[in-house]
Formats: sequence, structure tokens, C-alpha cells
Amino acid sequence: MTKTSKLLSLIAIILLNVSCGKDKDTNFTLNASIKGLKKGIVYLQKNGDSTDIIDLDSMIITGQPDFSLRTNIEEPLLLYLKLHKNDNEEHYIPFFADKGEMTLHTTLKNFNFDAEISGSKQQALLDEYLEIMGKYNDKNLDIIEASLLAQKENDSIAVDSLTKVSETLLKRKYSFTIQFALNHKDSEIAPYLALYEIPSANPRYIDSVYNGLDTNIKKSFYGIKLREYIENRPIR
Repeated sequence: MTKTSKLLSLIAIILLNVSCGKDKDTNFTLNASIKGLKKGIVYLQKNGDSTDIIDLDSMIITGQPDFSLRTNIEEPLLLYLKLHKNDNEEHYIPFFADKGEMTLHTTLKNFNFDAEISGSKQQALLDEYLEIMGKYNDKNLDIIEASLLAQKENDSIAVDSLTKVSETLLKRKYSFTIQFALNHKDSEIAPYLALYEIPSANPRYIDSVYNGLDTNIKKSFYGIKLREYIENRPIR
């Protein structure tokens, strides 16, 4: 065994011991696997109070595709699985965590796109939402492609028409997001979507999402952040 291998093995053992020592203080476990990953570092992270990202747990991968990361969360929260694999890039998968255990399976080749996540009601709703939004985004890409072609051909009529189609599509996306949030007023996903997917929507729609939230959701992390956003937003 080389000196480097011995060092990596020692670090892995230390991390494992630390992780095992934290079990009594944790209420969330992410059981994950990254097919094809031979070497790298995985992190469990969350957003800090500002723009900082906080590391909650980490593990060095030295050949094993399966691993578990643990932390303590007070309520459902968006977390991140970050992969660092010495390619000068950082790769992230966001997911909505809740107390208990979740599973995440993906591949090294398509780290983000192949991610399959299960284990929380909030993540199931987020997946449902993202599936529909993906269709809207695909349509938007088609519009952009057609618009670029029209510009290249100096077809101003087509450009104007496609601009209107794009604006209509954006309104439909906002409308869908608002309705989805209203339909799930008993989930933390509702204030989360209002905060991060449609913050520039008409204020009355944002207000309607907040006012319709169940009382316990208003008191949640994202419910409180949505209330603060409403209270501090500029008057139009």
C-alpha cells in the first residue's frame, strides 16, 4: 500500500468514526450511491443565513459507490448533495429533506440528471412540480431556437410573434406555480415555491399563497421567510 493510499484509508476511518459518533445526535440520514464514482468527496450541505453554504457532513469515497451522510434537522428543509471529484468543478443535487431516512441514487456520468430521490413527502411534491416545469422549459427552449432562426433570417414578424408566445408561456408557468402552491397549502413546498420560483410575480398572488397556508406551515422555516419577504419587499 502506498503512502497516499494509507493516508486516504486513515482519513476515511477517522471520518467513519466521527460519523458513527454523531448518530445519537442526528435525526436525518441520506443513503446514497453514485454509480461509476471511484474517488472523490461527497458533502451534505444546507444554505446558511446569508449566501454561505454550510457543510453538515462529508465522506471521502475511495472505491465504494454506496455511502451515508447524516445530520440533524428541525423541520423539512432543502439540502444539497455536493460531489467534488478533482475536475475543478462542484456538482450539486438539491433535495427536500425531512426527518428520517432518504435514498438518492445517481451516476457519475449524469450526476444531476440521473438523480432518483425518495423518502420525503416534500421531495415527492417537488418532483411532481419539476416534471411539469420541465415540459414548460422544453417549450421555452423551442421558442428560443425558433426566435434565433427568425432573427437570423430578419423575419421581424416571426420574432414579434414568438416574443408574444414566450410571454404567454411565462404567464402560464407562473400561473401553474401559484396554483400548485395553493393546492398544497399544507406542505412546506408551497412557501418554498413562492419564495424561489415566482418572487417577481404580482404581489397579490404571493400574498394569496401565504395567506392560504396552514397555520403550522406559516410557522415553518420557509413560511417565516416568505412572511419576511412580503413584509420587506419594495412597494410598487
